[in-house]
Amino acid sequence: MTGVTGSTGGAAVAADRILVVDFGAQYAQLIARRVREAKVFSEIVPHDLTASEFADRRPSGIIFSGGPASVHVDGAPRIDPGIYELGVPILGICYGAQLIAQQQGGTVGRNERGEYGRTELAVEHPGTLLADAGTGVQDVWMSHFDAITAAPAGATVTASSAEAPVAAFESSERGLYGVQFHPEVHHTPCGQALLSRFLHDVCGCPGDWTMESIIDASVAAIRDQVGTGRAICGLSGGVDSAVAAALVHEAIGDQLTCVFVDTGLMRAGEGEQVVEAFQKTQGIELIHVRAADRFFEGLAGVTDPEEKRRVIGELFIRIFEEAAAGIRDARFLVQGTLYPDVIESGSGHAAKIKSHHNVGGLPEDMDFDLVEPLRNLFKDEVRAVGSQLGLPDEIVWRQPFPGPGLGVRIVGEVTRETVSVLQAADLIVREELHRAGLDREIWQAFAVLPDIRSVGVMGDERTYARPVIIRAVTSEDAMTADWARLPYDLLESMSSRIINEVDGVNRVAYDITSKPPGTIEWE
Repeated sequence: MTGVTGSTGGAAVAADRILVVDFGAQYAQLIARRVREAKVFSEIVPHDLTASEFADRRPSGIIFSGGPASVHVDGAPRIDPGIYELGVPILGICYGAQLIAQQQGGTVGRNERGEYGRTELAVEHPGTLLADAGTGVQDVWMSHFDAITAAPAGATVTASSAEAPVAAFESSERGLYGVQFHPEVHHTPCGQALLSRFLHDVCGCPGDWTMESIIDASVAAIRDQVGTGRAICGLSGGVDSAVAAALVHEAIGDQLTCVFVDTGLMRAGEGEQVVEAFQKTQGIELIHVRAADRFFEGLAGVTDPEEKRRVIGELFIRIFEEAAAGIRDARFLVQGTLYPDVIESGSGHAAKIKSHHNVGGLPEDMDFDLVEPLRNLFKDEVRAVGSQLGLPDEIVWRQPFPGPGLGVRIVGEVTRETVSVLQAADLIVREELHRAGLDREIWQAFAVLPDIRSVGVMGDERTYARPVIIRAVTSEDAMTADWARLPYDLLESMSSRIINEVDGVNRVAYDITSKPPGTIEWE
């Protein structure tokens, strides 16, 4: 391999950096997002980094997340004690606050009962973090059983609750701060103000991580990486590759050539939309490769989802290589890899959930260096960058679409027939959602074609055909998602149209699984 550098992933990194230490909390990603909403760059890191590894990243501040474990149990996650000697402010949340107390001279007691959900917080001495809340009672969101009974040595107790005598503490001299509640959730009204106080007042971050600064830094990094060479970008029709292409084009202009590989696995009508948007509207050089035959041949007989991703990923790269053969110095491949892709694919601090086409599906002997300008961004940040770059709303607000396309929305073997059925059903789902005016409220809505048959009755005759499953979720960043409570009449319209208009389908079901425990896509 020439090198999978992903170096422009750092292009979006500001001088100020907050490290969010993941102790296994369901809200670790949410903490990172809230930090970014305060215009400060954040990065999620594992709890087993050494103090020197923390120092090498030169953070302006560190936040310990919550976690499902008790600090008292064997094997509970710990932190290198040397981190407290780095002179970097630390904020502990829930488990993170208890860990600070346990390691720094306080005590954590075992309660007879915990606090879960909305809880009244009595603020006695607002200090720095709760200065905006003032003294009195505040509603906060708790989720704990153990509680801090004595603050770390030298720290001041600033708030308490019925079951948490030390619900908040701070020691400005030692740079230690802790809260038993969860400021990152919307159910804690004072939470964002608290985080902002920590970021700006305690850590001294100016809050200059804006879309303009992201674009400027990315453009500079792309130019530095690519130099006078040439880059190609694989356009999939999705938001991520579109914004990545626009950002790289902003940096190197006509040194970029976009390659649109028509895999035959796209949503109905999207191939034409991609060509129109980029070749005719944006003025970006575009090579249109019609490769459906090769993808269907490669996927013949393949049913394992990871093998599908591998086959599709490798074919993409091989076709890119072929397309680039006639482009002088084209040794850079632009990809729309996002931060959630990196986390879910197992980036050294997260368990691998599935390989992403942009991360884990690349062949070992690819002949490109990767340019990944969106690698540190969440989806909403990518949309904001796209808007800032002048991309049209129909591209920026297009619903997320997986790199392997419909190949991972068809359970079982992918054939021309199954793709045709799914394209027709998926188009109906999207049309009805648009007609209901819910496009911006739903993160993703699509159809899935499972590899089963069911008995039905159509026109007084028995049928034995495939069902279609409708999947619709709400989310902020795809790290977690909740199934969308679509109106019954909307579901009825979708179901009726699919059964009446799509051959080979006699049943429609609605998926009401959240993430976790499920994933958004079925494969």
